[in-house]
Amino acid sequence: MKSLLPFELLAVTDIPAGDGAMTEVYLNRSSINSIEVPKENAHVECGNTFKIRFVNRGAPIHITATTSNAGMFTDFFHENMYVIDEVALGISLRKDCAPGFFDIDIIAGYGAMKATLRVEVIVKPTRGPQVLEKEPPVQPEAHGRPHLLMVAMALGLVLYSIWYYTKIEIINIAAFIVLIVGALFVWYRQT
Repeated sequence: MKSLLPFELLAVTDIPAGDGAMTEVYLNRSSINSIEVPKENAHVECGNTFKIRFVNRGAPIHITATTSNAGMFTDFFHENMYVIDEVALGISLRKDCAPGFFDIDIIAGYGAMKATLRVEVIVKPTRGPQVLEKEPPVQPEAHGRPHLLMVAMALGLVLYSIWYYTKIEIINIAAFIVLIVGALFVWYRQT
């Protein structure tokens, strides 16, 4: 009987489980101020902590860990460290980041030696329905009754038309008062 899922696929995932990933960087192992980073990229999920363990195999050393393209994943930017034996550096990733990558530059020997560690950020797929937010309408929605300013304008137009044919001055004054009261009411009712 042939298996539906090949066993090779089960062994390919090298992404560490748990609350973060750990990577070891060796210092002073092959020569003075040498930096040895893993050949493979490091993998970490959003919301977890990426840990780098610096292991020194020689004399105490000053190193600098810096990144210039990690702003969308973490608040980490720069760290100076004095490594005697071992030092761990934790980089917390944001929970709401997109998949991508960033580089951590490790500098030793006052800039004489530099190595780059690439960190790939993975987003864990969410299960369940995604709720889409309701977009605001392009046009305002009618609520079934006329706006007070429109009513005041219609009443002012009717009163002005009556004044135009009858030439009674009190009707002209009433038309302007209705328009001004309607505009002021709408103006002071704004939120």
